[in-house]
Amino acid sequence: MAGVSAAGRRHRYVGPAELLTAVRPGGEGQVIRSASDLDAWLTGRDRDELAEPFTFVVDLDGLLRLAPRRSEHVACSGGAEVLGAGEMGFGRVTGFWVVEEVSNQSTGYCPHLDSWHAVARALDRAGVGRPAAFTHAVVFRRCEPCREINIVREGDFVCVFCGSDLPAEWNVAA
Repeated sequence: MAGVSAAGRRHRYVGPAELLTAVRPGGEGQVIRSASDLDAWLTGRDRDELAEPFTFVVDLDGLLRLAPRRSEHVACSGGAEVLGAGEMGFGRVTGFWVVEEVSNQSTGYCPHLDSWHAVARALDRAGVGRPAAFTHAVVFRRCEPCREINIVREGDFVCVFCGSDLPAEWNVAA
């Protein structure tokens, strides 16, 4: 079960078991330790790819890992627990890459909203400009009666699978 460490809440993979087959040794996302790492990695992307957000995770060492958008978060992490996961889009400001959009949208990890702190620390550590919070925050809940994971939309805490009320507090790891 995921717990909370000094670095933040740990999220384990909770998505479909068949996606674990996307995990390959050495196939983790690119580690971004600095703005120059980000520049080198993004410079290798084509224009169409740069127009979309990328898959990201923050690993347990607090490092940002990036992969192409259609990559699975669990593959980007190497199957490991993460401190954060979602999608991240970049733009250039005064010659430097900055994060223009970032979400916790990962149905494989369903990260809590407080994962923003780990994402912000990873970006700050790398010297990459960022917004003050998720630009698109996704609220995840597990339905207690049917055990399905839901995305809460427009504050409607009702399970789309069975119609039961969803818990007010994040419970995906439970």
